[in-house]
Amino acid sequence: MKTLGRVSANLITGLYDANKSIFTISDVQHILGKDYLEAIDLLSKLVRRRIIARLKAGKFLIIPQQLGSEEKYIGNWYVAGREVVNSPDYYIAFYSAMHYWGMLTQPLLKIFLATPKRQIVPKEMKEKIIFVFIKEKLIWGVKEEWVTQNERVRFSDLEKTIVDALAHPEYCGGITEIAKGIWLTKDKIDYEKLKNYANRYNKNVVAKRLGYIIETLKIEQPSMLNQLRKYIKNRYDLFDPTLTKKNINKNDWRLIDNVGQKQILDLIVF
Repeated sequence: MKTLGRVSANLITGLYDANKSIFTISDVQHILGKDYLEAIDLLSKLVRRRIIARLKAGKFLIIPQQLGSEEKYIGNWYVAGREVVNSPDYYIAFYSAMHYWGMLTQPLLKIFLATPKRQIVPKEMKEKIIFVFIKEKLIWGVKEEWVTQNERVRFSDLEKTIVDALAHPEYCGGITEIAKGIWLTKDKIDYEKLKNYANRYNKNVVAKRLGYIIETLKIEQPSMLNQLRKYIKNRYDLFDPTLTKKNINKNDWRLIDNVGQKQILDLIVF
């Protein structure tokens, strides 16, 4: 176990008493009564000793001692993402939101954050976080979820996660992952809300991808399919933009199906 000097111990105790496992330089100054340079010097020493970790410039996280020499501890990934993003209008999105809502069977490897402000990922989080710039008009269908006993984080809800994913399959592991996720959550989806979200998104390719997947999975939603068919225009769109352009299955959704219905159906169990 790592031993702490009196000043460092007072700091860690004060932070825990204030329920601040994530804290700033000003928090240190307030607890210890030190000036800015003294606080910076102490924090630098604690980072080197792996007592705390730096999330980004000026923001730190206490490392639980039982983790020993853990090199890249960032605590709860969702909370860490919330702490480093530079906009209050952010939300956990795409692959990460799919994981949260039970659409994936793979482990969570990165946090995708949608944000209306462009931002560079802090060097401390390079391997953990991906920021995706989105327009403010697309920030809806967001809700706060409790991810720890004390912390809430903004997520796209299940239905918004689906339409976001269909707009950007490149951030979600491709169309097969999205289709499998829809199947896994088919009994949780609010289909009326999903239909309304597809209309609000108002993007032909999103509606067509959704309709083709719902049809392929044989999910009985005739009203939704009829609504989505209104988005079929003369243009042909690629079903999965993460794959090479080839047409495996013909369909009346004017999609170039470069995945194949068989590949989707092989991933699920009826």
